[in-house]
Amino acid sequence: MRTARVRTPDGVLTGEYEDETVVVDGEPHDLADADVELLAPVDPPVFYCVARNYGSYIEENAFERPEGVSFFLKPPVSVHPPESTIPYPSFSSEVGYAGELAAVIGTECRNVPREEVPDVVRGYTIMNDVDAKDQPRISMRKAFDAAAPLGPCIATDVDPTDIEMETRIDGERRQRANTGEMDHPPDEVVSFLSERFTLRPDDVIAFGSPANPGPFEAGNEITVHYEGIGTLRNTLGTPD
Repeated sequence: MRTARVRTPDGVLTGEYEDETVVVDGEPHDLADADVELLAPVDPPVFYCVARNYGSYIEENAFERPEGVSFFLKPPVSVHPPESTIPYPSFSSEVGYAGELAAVIGTECRNVPREEVPDVVRGYTIMNDVDAKDQPRISMRKAFDAAAPLGPCIATDVDPTDIEMETRIDGERRQRANTGEMDHPPDEVVSFLSERFTLRPDDVIAFGSPANPGPFEAGNEITVHYEGIGTLRNTLGTPD
């Protein structure tokens, strides 16, 4: 099943995501309707974001391979909905993308063994790790308003270790990979983080980018597709 959230004249509703509709209690809400707005599938209290988790990305950039899981945080204000314009950050002149798989936590948990991770994960979605690439530190590059477009839905029945993905800019393919290429698979990452933090419902854990995350320009449309989940689509706005 895939679930999504929409804002309607009746409020914010959650239902089953079926192509261009979200079905709530048997009633379809057409995403083409001007009164229906597709929202991020959750409002995360925090984003835990894994860095340097694909060998292809590490080799491409000649980075040192981290020992174990390396991560950083994005704040809740970083969430941004699908199908909407990403505001161009006023403090940057070089903005980047990275199409990533992300887990949504379903229940409060701590010290979760790897074999129990499926019991605490509600499902999987897509995050674009927007990056102000000309900023001096990772916290300044990655954590700001709208730095984490998320969606379009949560898929509850996908195998996170074997998903084909691709990222396109204005239709040109920039990234292509399989989640099986991760150095640290999702169950390892979730278990690792749960030793350090109490994970809470709606927390999002993103598992890092494959090779070729790069810059994109104002007005570019970016689509990030993960097999079995869907396509996260946004456009980068113009600088003020």
